[in-house]
This record gives sequence, structure tokens and C-alpha cells, in this order.
Amino acid sequence: MDAIPRDAAGSAPMSSRLVNLDLNLLVALDALLQTRSVTKAAAQMGLSQPALSASLSRLRRHFDDPLLSRRGNEYHLTPLALQLRERTRTVLAGVERVFAAEPVFDPASSTREVRIVASDYSVAVLGARISALLAREAPGMRLHFAANTPSLIDEAERVLVGADLILMPHGFLTDLPHADLHDDRWVCLVADPHPEVGDDLTEDQLRTLPWVMTFHSPTASTPAARRLRMLGVEPHVDVVTEQFLTVPALVAGTRRVALLQERLVRLLPDGFAVRAVGSPLDLGSLVEAMWWHPVNDHDPEHEFLRDVVLRAARSLPGPNAAGG
Repeated sequence: MDAIPRDAAGSAPMSSRLVNLDLNLLVALDALLQTRSVTKAAAQMGLSQPALSASLSRLRRHFDDPLLSRRGNEYHLTPLALQLRERTRTVLAGVERVFAAEPVFDPASSTREVRIVASDYSVAVLGARISALLAREAPGMRLHFAANTPSLIDEAERVLVGADLILMPHGFLTDLPHADLHDDRWVCLVADPHPEVGDDLTEDQLRTLPWVMTFHSPTASTPAARRLRMLGVEPHVDVVTEQFLTVPALVAGTRRVALLQERLVRLLPDGFAVRAVGSPLDLGSLVEAMWWHPVNDHDPEHEFLRDVVLRAARSLPGPNAAGG
């Protein structure tokens, strides 16, 4: 076919519209959007540059958009291309999952890549345990942890077309199948030693000391930070980071305060020059869960993966692992 079928009101059923779909155009689109170069995309696909240029022309006609625009010696993605980049990658990952399906699933012989969207907190707490179980029971499978971002979580159902699981605490996702993994609680972190803070913080110190915050924006914030604001404490934010594991280094040797999960604090090596202290306000707790697309509910391969993650959570120390 010459172009990807368009969606339109009153259009033919999806099956009819996809009959003539040329998957090579999707592969070409993904390569072009990732590399922003016809030459690099052609090399990545093992095609000649004229062949990929022809695909780019077809894509431009379909979308009525240049997709790549030249500025000086560099090519940049158009606004539409920026929208399509992650969407195209997600669709291709879903296509790969379809064609990788086998009539009988055998973990010991599977060579599929497992993709789990997770924060660095989730990877630090569960990653090694999940990988150890897979290495023993499905040594040919490859484990890929992809970082979660606020934009990905906002489109979780679409993201899960191309990913196996999202590891996230309750409070962010709804209306998706899930299973609880473990409990945790939020604690305050300060430097050790700290010139002003003893064993416990005071409410005045919560208001006046500078803070390190994780995902601090109107649409992205930790449940503990939201709880502080609900209790009337508006932290003086000094630093914002999007990785939980960077928080201790941003606190050490400063007057700053931060919120961190207790399980992550326990994993910090000795000599990090930080310590957890008591809070005058209840910071709340969290229940970590795994979330998946409903299309995978009864897929044997996915059931095996979910069982691996549940068993990894049950092996965590403490009484609050694997809520079920």
C-alpha cells in the first residue's frame, strides 16, 4: 500500500482498515523518529538511503507533515513527529509481542525480552530479586527496566500495550488489573550530622528548612508530599529530582530535608552521611503494586512473569511484603 490507513468518522471496521497496512512503514517511521536522520535510519534498517527516502516521502504524504525539518546542519522533529515518537515505539513493541507468541510457553526455552516500567526505587527494592528468579527459571529471557515518567503514567494503558508491567504504588493508576506487592512507609531524611535537627523534626522545621523534592509539579508528586500540603505544610523546595536514589546525595552535608521510602533508606550503604528522623506529622504509607493491560490477564507467559514478581516481593524482609 501507499499510505497508512487513516481513522475517520464512518470509516471501515478496524480489521478492514488494517488489511493493507505496510508494517515496514511503521518500522521506517520509528527508525526516522529515533535517529532524526535518513542516513542513520537506513543503516539501522539495512536499507539503501534512496529506499528509506522513498518511505519518508510516503509518510510525509500520509501525515501531511514534513516530520523532519532542517535547521542548519541538523534535522529536528516537528511537533507532530514528537507526538508520534513514543506512540510508534509502543505500537511496534506490541506488534513484536504478538509475533513472538508461542503455542506452548516454556520459561526455560523462552528468549523474549520482559519490559517493566518502574522507578529507580522499585528497581532498587525488587530488581535484583526479579532478575535472580528469571535467571534461574527462564535464563533465555532478557529483563528490561524502563524508567517511568509522569507522561508515561498519564497514558498507562497505552504504555502497557508495549510493556509487560508497571510497578507503581496505589494512588496513580486506576481501572487496570493489578496485584499488591509490598507495603512501605515514608520517612524524613536529613544529613548526619545536622546542625539543627535532633532525633525528630519539629513542625516549624518542616516549614522553614530547605527541601529536596521528588517529582514536584502540579501533576506529579509523591503521596507524602501531597499529604504534607493537605496538613498545611508548604515545603520550601530547594532542589527537585526525578530519581529517588539521588536524594541522599542531595541531602548529605546540607540543611535540607527530604522524603524517602523506608525500604530504600535501609538499602543505603554505611557512611552515606544521612539518617532518617521522626516527623511530627503522619506522612502516610504506600502499597507498591504491579499493573498490567487486561489483554494479558490469561496469557501463560504473562502469568509466569507476574508470579515471578510476586515471589520476588514475598522474599523481601519485613512483615509487609506481598500484600496479595
